[in-house]
Amino acid sequence: MRRTVLGILAALLMVLASGCSFSTKDPDYVPPAPLPPLEQLKQVPVTEQTTLAAGEDVTAFVTPDRNIVCAMTSSRGGHLNVPYEPNSYSDAANNKFAVVPVVHCELAKYAKPELTDVADDCAGTGLGYLGGTVLLTPDKAVYGSCRSGVTQMESEFGPKGSRSGPISKLRELADGQNIERNGLRCSAYNDGVACGNVSGGVAFFVSRAGYQLISDGGKTVSGNLEPAS
Repeated sequence: MRRTVLGILAALLMVLASGCSFSTKDPDYVPPAPLPPLEQLKQVPVTEQTTLAAGEDVTAFVTPDRNIVCAMTSSRGGHLNVPYEPNSYSDAANNKFAVVPVVHCELAKYAKPELTDVADDCAGTGLGYLGGTVLLTPDKAVYGSCRSGVTQMESEFGPKGSRSGPISKLRELADGQNIERNGLRCSAYNDGVACGNVSGGVAFFVSRAGYQLISDGGKTVSGNLEPAS
């Protein structure tokens, strides 16, 4: 009996000496709500962007769930330099236009644009104004675009996607990681991606569930997601 008691005491002393601790889950704990996109972008530390570079003039990344791909790139006359989509950015005719830093994202699964956020009548071409894309410039964010057919992201990772192609080879921006290029910043969090021009008070957030467009330093918010408080 004495040896048993001594053995128990010795075991307790070893636990104490090793600094082990035990915790139990608090059933009343409620995790804090995600930050509003602009606040998230203001507070996050920025990740080195070199490992995500998809070319000399573009930094591109995909989310781990393969639902969102983004290119931190540039635009000339409305033409985007996107490494995974055919485009006419390099055409000599565009040299007359100013180069503007932008972020362009595509989603595999996405929400429809709200009618109040439809930014183009598609010039009578018959093309539909569809969701699944978002474009951030230094002064505004727009969800959706005029197009026919699927985006490259839908082609690779949509419901009937191939799961192979240029997007499948991009590096991931993991949840909680952040990146900045040419004054624009992106953060992967809350199962989506927020990007913005922090100094200009312009941003967006996109996820499978929906989107938000933010302007006027956070005073104006549109989209189909409830603004975070």
